[in-house]
Formats: sequence, C-alpha cells, structure tokens
Amino acid sequence: MSEHDSTFSRRGFLSTSAAGFFVQGSGVIRLGIIGCGGRGEAAAMNAMNAGKDIRVVAMGDLLRDRAEEKRTALKLKYPEQMQVTDDHIFSGWDAYKQVLASGVDVVVIANAAKFHPLHLRAGIEAGKHVFVEKPHAIDPYGLKMVRAACDLAKQKNLCVVSGLQSRYHPGYIETMKRVHDGAIGNIVAIQETWLRPPYVMYPRRPGMAEAVYQGSNQYHFNWLCGDDVPQTLIHNLDRSSWALGNAAPLRCYGMGGRSTLRGEIFGNVFDHHSVVYDFAGGVRVYALCRTIPNCYEENSSLILGSKGRCDLLRLRIEGETKWEHTGPKTKNNAYDLEHVALFDAIRNGKTINNGDYMVRSTTITQMGQFSCYTGKEVTWQQMQDSNFYYAPKPEECREGMEAPVKPGPDGIYPVFVPGETRLL
Repeated sequence: MSEHDSTFSRRGFLSTSAAGFFVQGSGVIRLGIIGCGGRGEAAAMNAMNAGKDIRVVAMGDLLRDRAEEKRTALKLKYPEQMQVTDDHIFSGWDAYKQVLASGVDVVVIANAAKFHPLHLRAGIEAGKHVFVEKPHAIDPYGLKMVRAACDLAKQKNLCVVSGLQSRYHPGYIETMKRVHDGAIGNIVAIQETWLRPPYVMYPRRPGMAEAVYQGSNQYHFNWLCGDDVPQTLIHNLDRSSWALGNAAPLRCYGMGGRSTLRGEIFGNVFDHHSVVYDFAGGVRVYALCRTIPNCYEENSSLILGSKGRCDLLRLRIEGETKWEHTGPKTKNNAYDLEHVALFDAIRNGKTINNGDYMVRSTTITQMGQFSCYTGKEVTWQQMQDSNFYYAPKPEECREGMEAPVKPGPDGIYPVFVPGETRLL
C-alpha cells in the first residue's frame, strides 16, 4: 500500500462497509486509552465517534485521579460506549503494560511523547492495532524504535495510524492534489507558522515527587515532550513535506530561546523557535512557532509557487489559477476521519500503516529543534546516524525515579543555551 493510499480519501471513507470483519467475531471493538490528558480524552471521543461498536474498556495515566476524572466526563457523553470499570483504570509509569494486558483490541497512545515509541512497540508486540499521537518520538533513539515498530506492524498485519490528521482532511487532500498537478507552478518556498499561547499547564501538587510533577506537566519539559517544533510545528512541517512529494530536507538551521516565560510551571522548554529548512532544488521552508500569551496568534501553511500561491488551511489557490474549495472548511472532521479510517480497516480485515510519513515528519521536526537548542546546522544524515536520547531512556522510567532535570535555587529550571549546548 502506498503512503498516499494508506491515508485513504474521503470517497474511500464513505464507501467502506462497516458490515465486515469485527475483532474476534464479537461485534465489539475494545479500546484502551494510554494517556488521559486533554489529547487522550479528545482522541477517545474521536474513536467512539467512529462507530457504536467501539467500547472504551481500559484507561491508563501517570495519575489515577486524572484517569478517573476523564472516565467520568466521557461517560456522560458516551454512556453506552464507556465501559471502564474501577479495576481497569491503571496508573503509574507502567500503566501502559496493564492497559495492553486488559483484553483490548486497539490502543490510543496520547501520553507524553517520550513514551510514544516504547508504547507503540509494546502495542504491536502484543498484537494490538495502534493509534499514536504526534510527535511520534522526541529523539533519534525513539525514531529508530518507531521505524522498527511500524515495520513489525506490517509483518503482523496490524494497523498503525498517526495523529497527523492533515493527511485525512478531505479539503487538504483535494487542495494538495491541485498543487501537485501544477496549479501554482513549481514550489519555490513554503512558510509554516503556528503562534499560540502555552499548552495546558498543571501546577505542582503538595508532596508530589519531582519526576511525577514533571510527568504530569509534560508539555513543559523537553525530556518528555521534545519542545515545540516537534510538538506543534510537526503538523505544519508534515504538510510541507507532503506538498514537496513527501520529501526530506538536506539540512536546516534555526534559532530559539526563552524570552518571556518565567516560573517553574514553564519547565525548561523554549518559548520561540524559527527554523529554515533547505530542500533539494533550492526550495526553502521557513518555519516559525511561539508559545507566549497575549501575542499575535496564527496557524497557517502558505505554499509559494512560480505561478501562484496556496493558502492550504484556507483551501485557497491564487495566481494564474484561482480556486477555492467549496466543501466544508472545518478542520476538526479530520480528527474523526483518521479514526474512521482505522476502525473501518479493522472491521474489514485491512491494514493502514502511516509509518513512512510518521518517521519522516518527526525527523524533520527534531532536526529543527536540535538546531535551535545548539545553534548549529543539523543535516538529515546526522539524524540518520545519531542514537542520541534525552536521558533517561523511556524504558528506564519507573516508580521512585529521580527527575533528570532539577530547578535551581530560584525555583527556575535551566534551559539549553545555543552556542554552548551540545546534543547530537
């Protein structure tokens, strides 16, 4: 199955029969959720929207009360499909093992990105279909694990679907086809922008161990989330790669730092990044992200060609060819459609494997992040050759562990310093 085929098309979604294969012949597909923050809750809803035959039967999170809270909220919205009993709520660093052992057929992985590779591999080894959120890894060590897990999934005829939902957006698919067919001529540059406030922040609870606090507030610690180029710009940079024929850059250089955010709740991530990617043929991709409140906000993907430009998120082409998508413009349906594709494939005994662009797009974001952290040029080949990981390795995280980063005497966590920090 080709990469494009594996994402299906809107026509494919609508024509796929829901009357075919059901997991283990039961007529019910049992789903486990690994990670019960906001994204895990939303992904659970997206999954249940994909069919009344889907039952959430297990949930795992670092914090038990967070899993219980999400179970209560989801039960109010999906009273028939939420079937998680008290003994199927799991907590702690190894909660994923218990979810996988609880009789589920499919797992949604939506916890700290550090653990996505490990939990993806464990899910495939356990014979489960997997939906895994972005970013799919935060370092080259994790990327190698993701690639191996996706290869194993192909051998075992198991589905792996990525949270890079742009690939499932009907409007983006149609607009991108027109770009590929030459509507804007040859692509000469792409601008990718995502400027937003910080993601959700969890304050420290009294008596909470340092590693558990950081794990609960994972978006703000780089050893857990990988920072904002992998976290946020991965959607934009995946669209850039897609526009360029699923290409990878030769090199990149970037700049970034912490200019505004203060206080322990912001951890040790940067609050702004800018990266320039150099693709074959002299095409440049300019990628910008910022996570500072009370500032101008924008999310856009602008593809500039020799005969016009494409505003992808607005589904619009301007220049020699003028075109605008006339169908629904909402982006949110793609979050449901990626799950529709997954569960329809499972029902019909088919497989979807998004591994190729999962690995490629995640690598692109890591290149940019490491360049911003170090101030150095980073090449594609360096990423292929590197085994770097943010310590500790995901499989080494356990109850009672020491946090790998500690706050200073002022309560502020130290951040990387471009020009001084060495990573790859």
